[in-house]
Parts: sequence; structure tokens; C-alpha cells
Amino acid sequence: MPDTSPRVTTGSVARRLGISPTTLRSWDRRYGMGPAAREDGRHRRWTREDIAMLEDMCRLTTSGVPPSEAAGVALSQAGRPRPARTRPASSVVPRPVRAPGSSEGLPLGDVRHAFRGLARAAVRLDSLTMDEQLAELMATQGLVIAWEEVMAPTLHAVGRKWESSDDRYIEVEHLLSWHISTALRRFTGNAPPPARDAPPVLMACVPDEQHTLPLEALAAGLAERGLPTRILGAAVPAEALNASVRRVGPSAVVLWSQARRTADHNLARHIVGTGFGVRGARTHPLVLLAGPGWRNSPLTAGMMRPGGLREALEVLARHCAAVSAPLTAPASADGRQLTGSPTAVRSRAQHRTGTARRPGARSAPASDRLST
Repeated sequence: MPDTSPRVTTGSVARRLGISPTTLRSWDRRYGMGPAAREDGRHRRWTREDIAMLEDMCRLTTSGVPPSEAAGVALSQAGRPRPARTRPASSVVPRPVRAPGSSEGLPLGDVRHAFRGLARAAVRLDSLTMDEQLAELMATQGLVIAWEEVMAPTLHAVGRKWESSDDRYIEVEHLLSWHISTALRRFTGNAPPPARDAPPVLMACVPDEQHTLPLEALAAGLAERGLPTRILGAAVPAEALNASVRRVGPSAVVLWSQARRTADHNLARHIVGTGFGVRGARTHPLVLLAGPGWRNSPLTAGMMRPGGLREALEVLARHCAAVSAPLTAPASADGRQLTGSPTAVRSRAQHRTGTARRPGARSAPASDRLST
């Protein structure tokens, strides 16, 4: 019985699937993924069965399956023969290759697989697939690898695509950012509760800075380590940040700047000099200048500039452990118990042991310094 189902053009199918007509033509030439029949022997006209096959192809490539393998599966499910030029998936055994000089992280082949899968899901605005891939990635690879090797590179790639396409793809970047933020907050919510008596790490974007995702990733990593945090979010006014430092008494303050134009050196120096605690034994937070906006910025006493998420987590974990040490054994040199708020206890302990920060002195040990 002849097929009487409606036939649609390549452009219509491309709009329906969220891919370009050029991609459809390429799949036809390379993998035999064209329509089963053509009008006048030339023009592509697609039936419901053809479109179902293409939907299978899109679903597989979105999940990270290489196009050649996805084409073989989609053709098989459609009951169509595989062209001779398409190699069976079983005949291709990818060999993982690690990036030069790396001793940790995903093999390079796995990184590309995860990156392509997430990017394709974002371009198709496929929320369900993005959620599934992000959850699996963080569960199997951990937060640091997920962020540094897949999430952040995908965000950068989508951002560059938007900048070079005259405001196209902005919806892709926004949706991807939202899903990554959701995944990070879920990760944070599943972490064990932090110690209540430990001073927190305070995090904020500098004034005029809107990019909060790196701080959310850092907050998730600190939560995984049982360290308390306070994240103030985007574009925090200087007055509000200063007031928060005095109220919270943080062990460290992380200031994020994405671009050089937002890096506020005067603000950073002011926060370094902000003291809190009891009079005569005031303490100062360590200030981390995080983000590319601070690159090549001068460092003064009490400042550090981590090179990435992994390094920031290591620095903060060491610093918080050192700062919290007096809280675990809050006794003075003469054996008397130190009482009061955590900030007061920490200040008095530092004062009595000679570790209270003085003007011009570093608050972090020499081993914590980062190269400039």
C-alpha cells in the first residue's frame, strides 16, 4: 500500500527538531539518514517515519553518543539498511586519551562526550536531558571535575556562540545556566550540615558583577566538606558587603569578578582591613580574589588569588581548619576556658596565642600563598 502520509520540507523538519538544515543534509550524505523517498528524485521530502528516525538520532546525539554510532542505531530501529560507509558501533572501540600533563580528571574522550551531550541538550532546550546528564556527571565524577571539565567549558562555548550570532542562542545560555544552578543547589542540599560554631566563608560578586555560578560551585564544594557558607549573590553593593563582614565575622571572604572592569581593588583592600571581634583582639578575614577579572591584580597582605575551583577549595579548607582550631580547644594559655560568641572566642584565642592579625601582617601561613 503506498505511503500517503504528509511529506514536509527539510527546513520544516529542521525547525521542528531544533537543528539546522545543513546538519540534516550532512547526516544524509555521511550516514544515509535521508528520507526514504525523494520527490522528482532530487528534493528531500520527509514522512512521519523519516522524522521519527531523525528524532531518535537527535535523542542519541544529545545524550553524547557519537553521530556515526547514533545513526546506526536510528537506522536499525527504523528498519532501514546501514550504508556501507557507516561503520558499525561495535567495530569502533574509542581509546580514552588523557589531556597532556593531567594526573586527575576525566579522560579526554569522556570529557568531549559529556561536553557534547550537555551542549546539544542545551541547544535543543531539552531540560529533562540536561537534568539527567548533570546529575549523573556530578554523582559519578564529583563536583570539581564536573565543574572544571564540563559545566564551565559548556557555558563558555554557549556564551561565545551567543556573542558571535547577533543575540541568537541567548535562550540557550539562560536555560543552561538555570539548570547548572539547580544541579549545584541540589548538590549543596544533599551535603551534610556544617558545624554551627565554625565561622563561615562569605561569598559575593563585586558591584556591577552579575555572574554567580562560579560562587555557587564553590559553595557546593565547601558544603561537601562540611564548611559553612554565606553567599550574597550578584552585584553586592560595597556598603552591604562591608556590613555583612562585620555582622557575620567570616573566616574568609570570596570576591568574584568575571571581567577586569568590575574588579574593585579599593573594595578588596577595604575588606582586608575590616576587623571584627572584641576590642583589643580584633581579627580580619582572608580575602580570596576569585575570577578572571582579578588576573594580574596586585596582592597585598591578607589576599590570595586561587587559580580555579580545586585550588580555592584546598586553600579555604586549610584556612578554615586553622581558624577553627581554637574553637575545638577554647582555653587560654593559663588554662582558663574561653567563653562567648564564636567570633569573640576566636579573637581572644588568637590574641592570647599571638596569632591575631596586626596591620600589615599576613593572616594566612606562607604555605597558603598563591603565585601571581
